[in-house]
Amino acid sequence: MTDVDTRTVGERGQVTIPKQLREAFGIQGGDEVTIHEEDGKIVIETPVSRSELAAGYRNRADQHREITEAFAGVSQEANSQLGEPPSWEE
Repeated sequence: MTDVDTRTVGERGQVTIPKQLREAFGIQGGDEVTIHEEDGKIVIETPVSRSELAAGYRNRADQHREITEAFAGVSQEANSQLGEPPSWEE
């Protein structure tokens, strides 16, 4: 956690992000940030880049693939022990 740095809000609602925080988070002039309310606090974050978002989706797809493969093995084992499931058609 960083030290508390008090800033004055300008007439147009503008606040300067302290240099130490801009450098720590790689924020430069012209960069976009997201601002939202969370648990009664104002949160300023750097947005997720397209490449970070794509990497997250790839990781999630890999996790789902691993789970699907694990369940396929369990399903085959259950079928061998219990027999094929009944048909639901009437």
